[in-house]
Amino acid sequence: MPRTEIISTGFHVPANVVTNEELTEWWDTSDEWIRERTGIEQRYWVDKGKEAGSDLAAEASRQALERADMDASEIDCIVYATLSPDYYFPGGGVFLQRKLGLAGIPAIDIRNQCTGFVYGLSVADAWIRTGQYSRILLVGAEVHSTGIDYGPEGRDLGVLFGDGAGAAILGPTEDDGRGVLSTHLFADGKGAEKLWLGAEGGADYPRLSKEDVETGRIYPTMEGREVFKNAVVRMPESVMVALEANGLGAEDVDLVIAHQANLRINEMVTRRLGLSDDQVYNNIQQYGNTTAATIPIAMDEAVQKGLLERGDLLILTAFGSGFTWASAAIRW
Repeated sequence: MPRTEIISTGFHVPANVVTNEELTEWWDTSDEWIRERTGIEQRYWVDKGKEAGSDLAAEASRQALERADMDASEIDCIVYATLSPDYYFPGGGVFLQRKLGLAGIPAIDIRNQCTGFVYGLSVADAWIRTGQYSRILLVGAEVHSTGIDYGPEGRDLGVLFGDGAGAAILGPTEDDGRGVLSTHLFADGKGAEKLWLGAEGGADYPRLSKEDVETGRIYPTMEGREVFKNAVVRMPESVMVALEANGLGAEDVDLVIAHQANLRINEMVTRRLGLSDDQVYNNIQQYGNTTAATIPIAMDEAVQKGLLERGDLLILTAFGSGFTWASAAIRW
């Protein structure tokens, strides 16, 4: 049975850079306050009403295709991870498919928020290993800036989020020493309301009301301490599961890319795993939290900077809404 290799990567963010200082236009905050709590220095936001997640995904995908020297027609499946689809339905994958001119191939959306890319990788890996598909485009794409509460109550979440997309083209390899070694997925719905958007769903009737808008139920909410407390436990646990499943230890790791939710979380994860700073790649400082897009954006940057070389051991890990968490071990 073949393994799944990452053939190429790409990412795209909007042109609009939003600094911490600019956020003081809406919130009682400062550059110092944001950096101290999150590590974020800036993020990118779309030109509202003119750019959607599938537009960002299309640009990231074209970049990955160019680097792989592939034509879009060689893609036989799209796996699209997002919590911010262009519309309530259908999913974002079909809009990406249309923009790439790939009518007829399957397109599946993964709605696992922060862990969406790793969950999507697990799905794509299974399909490639069984031979169902041979060239899968795996994308994480988000537009958060159109769903942020710009009122006073929105500060704590609003300063975190950026818009962007990352893409990876996956295919089979017969090289036993390379590829996706394993993926590991977890969830615990007991924490679902700790980080969620509790309105606009099928549980409500009507799904959207004037009261929802007036009270701010249309915006996401988070119990930050609970999320932090769980993230710094679950991500290291998932990394150790991935390592132990492959008979490896922390000393074997060349690079860890964790979901970029908060630099303070990732710093604590690094310490708990006993890793050195050069074994971990963080870029939340420049992009903020782009949810399903954080890992593929960081992965592409690491590749372009020469931080990942053939044969390196890469570990991915994420934690987020649900609660869900996940990890993957990849021999590059």
